[in-house]
Amino acid sequence: MNTDFNDHISVDCVILGYDLKSLKVLLLERHLHSPDGKELVFKDLTLPGNHIRNHEDLETAAQRILLELTGLNDIYLEQFAVFSDPARLENPKDQQWLSAIGKDPSTRVITIGYFSLIPLEKYYLRQNGNDKLPDWYGKNPRWHKLDHIGSMAFDHARILEEALRYLREKIMLKPVIFELLPEKFTASQIQNLYEAILGKKLDKRNFRKKLANLEFVVSLNEKQVGVAHKPARYYMFSRDVFERKRKEKFTLIT
Repeated sequence: MNTDFNDHISVDCVILGYDLKSLKVLLLERHLHSPDGKELVFKDLTLPGNHIRNHEDLETAAQRILLELTGLNDIYLEQFAVFSDPARLENPKDQQWLSAIGKDPSTRVITIGYFSLIPLEKYYLRQNGNDKLPDWYGKNPRWHKLDHIGSMAFDHARILEEALRYLREKIMLKPVIFELLPEKFTASQIQNLYEAILGKKLDKRNFRKKLANLEFVVSLNEKQVGVAHKPARYYMFSRDVFERKRKEKFTLIT
């Protein structure tokens, strides 16, 4: 047993990315094989997570997980919920998997959820990372569309659902949505992102009016190049302007 880790407290990270078309979440595969390794008993998906080390606070543990998995240390990170249901690890598959990796399946574990936001163009999965990641991470980190997710380990489906609910509330009050966008973006790209997060279509004309009224969304004298359709104008988020205007109401969607 590794005494460097606290067996009762863990961190799970919901890492969300946007590829200018759809909102995605970074998940890993969890495999359980028979003792002789010849038969796959089951395979499902898991959020990146780990127990905290005894010398770490929660945020340090979350930052460690993100760095080891993505190679990035400048990712937006925020705690959103604590998951303490005593039965959260009692699914038979989870009990079987915990026993197989040498953990006591009766141990109660409280996990703290963090969500991270990253434009996918910045994402860098470290070279040969799949081979070097510790076993507890799982295998094959992959980006999954939110409507194409299969069975998930433990209570991770609920954790993901809670992260999305929190994000929907957050984007109405704070400019966190720009963490998912590249430095330059079009009006259609930011509208598509809002629609992906909110799960509904928005009126294009009304959205463009509201976008034009936000002084911290700056229209650039630059358009797309090399596209088959009419080139769209680029915009950028000005944090300096936002800081000056932050006492004003920040809402794109009503």
